[in-house]
Amino acid sequence: MEPGGGEIEAAVDVDALRAQVIAAIETCYDPEIPVNIYALGLIYDIEVEPSGAVQIRMTLTSPMCPVAETLPPEVEAKVRATPGVTAANVEVVWDPPWDPSRMSEAARLELGMT
Repeated sequence: MEPGGGEIEAAVDVDALRAQVIAAIETCYDPEIPVNIYALGLIYDIEVEPSGAVQIRMTLTSPMCPVAETLPPEVEAKVRATPGVTAANVEVVWDPPWDPSRMSEAARLELGMT
Protein backbone atom coordinates (compact mmCIF):
# COMPACT_ATOMS: atom_id res chain seq x y z
CA MET A 1 0.00 0.00 0.00
CA GLU A 2 1.09 3.54 -0.65
CA PRO A 3 1.53 5.81 2.38
CA GLY A 4 -1.77 7.53 1.52
CA GLY A 5 -3.67 4.25 1.76
CA GLY A 6 -3.96 3.64 -2.01
CA GLU A 7 -2.69 0.51 -3.65
CA ILE A 8 0.15 0.58 -6.14
CA GLU A 9 -0.86 -0.97 -9.46
CA ALA A 10 1.68 -3.35 -10.92
CA ALA A 11 2.76 -2.52 -14.45
CA VAL A 12 2.17 -5.26 -16.99
CA ASP A 13 4.66 -6.53 -19.55
CA VAL A 14 3.33 -4.40 -22.41
CA ASP A 15 4.96 -6.49 -25.17
CA ALA A 16 3.68 -9.78 -23.78
CA LEU A 17 0.19 -8.38 -23.29
CA ARG A 18 0.21 -6.94 -26.81
CA ALA A 19 1.00 -10.43 -28.15
CA GLN A 20 -1.93 -11.85 -26.16
CA VAL A 21 -4.22 -9.11 -27.47
CA ILE A 22 -3.18 -9.91 -31.05
CA ALA A 23 -3.88 -13.60 -30.40
CA ALA A 24 -7.37 -12.68 -29.17
CA ILE A 25 -7.99 -10.50 -32.23
CA GLU A 26 -6.86 -13.33 -34.50
CA THR A 27 -9.92 -15.29 -33.33
CA CYS A 28 -12.20 -12.68 -34.97
CA TYR A 29 -13.22 -13.26 -38.58
CA ASP A 30 -15.08 -11.33 -41.23
CA PRO A 31 -17.82 -13.87 -42.03
CA GLU A 32 -17.49 -13.26 -45.77
CA ILE A 33 -13.72 -13.83 -45.85
CA PRO A 34 -12.13 -16.94 -44.29
CA VAL A 35 -9.17 -15.00 -42.84
CA ASN A 36 -8.90 -13.39 -39.40
CA ILE A 37 -9.23 -9.61 -39.23
CA TYR A 38 -5.66 -9.09 -38.04
CA ALA A 39 -4.25 -10.87 -41.12
CA LEU A 40 -6.72 -8.93 -43.29
CA GLY A 41 -5.10 -5.70 -42.10
CA LEU A 42 -8.25 -4.34 -40.48
CA ILE A 43 -6.37 -3.52 -37.26
CA TYR A 44 -4.53 -0.24 -37.76
CA ASP A 45 -3.12 0.31 -34.28
CA ILE A 46 -2.95 -1.39 -30.87
CA GLU A 47 -1.83 0.66 -27.88
CA VAL A 48 -1.22 -1.20 -24.62
CA GLU A 49 -0.66 0.87 -21.50
CA PRO A 50 1.39 -0.37 -18.53
CA SER A 51 -1.89 -0.34 -16.58
CA GLY A 52 -3.30 -3.01 -18.92
CA ALA A 53 -5.64 -0.62 -20.76
CA VAL A 54 -5.83 -1.33 -24.50
CA GLN A 55 -6.86 1.07 -27.26
CA ILE A 56 -7.46 -0.37 -30.74
CA ARG A 57 -7.97 1.51 -34.00
CA MET A 58 -9.56 -0.65 -36.65
CA THR A 59 -11.49 -0.36 -39.88
CA LEU A 60 -13.80 -2.56 -41.91
CA THR A 61 -13.51 -3.60 -45.53
CA SER A 62 -16.17 -1.02 -46.37
CA PRO A 63 -18.58 1.33 -44.57
CA MET A 64 -21.43 -0.90 -45.77
CA CYS A 65 -19.84 -4.03 -44.25
CA PRO A 66 -22.65 -6.29 -42.95
CA VAL A 67 -20.82 -6.83 -39.64
CA ALA A 68 -20.23 -3.14 -38.97
CA GLU A 69 -22.50 -3.29 -35.92
CA THR A 70 -21.21 -6.58 -34.50
CA LEU A 71 -17.51 -6.97 -35.32
CA PRO A 72 -16.07 -4.02 -33.32
CA PRO A 73 -17.95 -5.04 -30.14
CA GLU A 74 -16.78 -8.64 -30.66
CA VAL A 75 -13.16 -7.45 -30.89
CA GLU A 76 -13.59 -5.30 -27.79
CA ALA A 77 -15.15 -8.16 -25.80
CA LYS A 78 -12.43 -10.65 -26.75
CA VAL A 79 -9.67 -8.17 -25.93
CA ARG A 80 -11.32 -7.23 -22.63
CA ALA A 81 -11.46 -10.95 -21.72
CA THR A 82 -7.71 -11.33 -22.25
CA PRO A 83 -5.90 -11.94 -18.93
CA GLY A 84 -4.04 -8.78 -17.90
CA VAL A 85 -6.29 -6.40 -19.84
CA THR A 86 -7.92 -3.93 -17.46
CA ALA A 87 -9.90 -1.97 -20.07
CA ALA A 88 -10.46 -2.14 -23.81
CA ASN A 89 -11.73 0.38 -26.31
CA VAL A 90 -12.17 -0.09 -30.05
CA GLU A 91 -12.37 2.91 -32.34
CA VAL A 92 -13.55 2.33 -35.91
CA VAL A 93 -11.81 4.64 -38.37
CA TRP A 94 -12.21 5.08 -42.13
CA ASP A 95 -9.02 6.99 -42.88
CA PRO A 96 -6.98 5.60 -44.43
CA PRO A 97 -9.47 3.43 -46.27
CA TRP A 98 -8.80 -0.30 -46.19
CA ASP A 99 -7.56 -1.97 -49.36
CA PRO A 100 -6.16 -5.46 -50.07
CA SER A 101 -2.56 -4.22 -49.88
CA ARG A 102 -2.97 -4.14 -46.07
CA MET A 103 -3.38 -7.94 -45.96
CA SER A 104 -0.58 -10.15 -44.70
CA GLU A 105 1.22 -12.40 -47.17
CA ALA A 106 -0.39 -15.41 -45.47
CA ALA A 107 -3.85 -13.90 -45.99
CA ARG A 108 -3.11 -13.26 -49.66
CA LEU A 109 -1.98 -16.87 -50.08
CA GLU A 110 -5.10 -18.15 -48.29
CA LEU A 111 -7.32 -16.16 -50.63
CA GLY A 112 -5.28 -16.95 -53.78
CA MET A 113 -4.27 -13.33 -54.30
CA THR A 114 -0.53 -13.76 -54.94
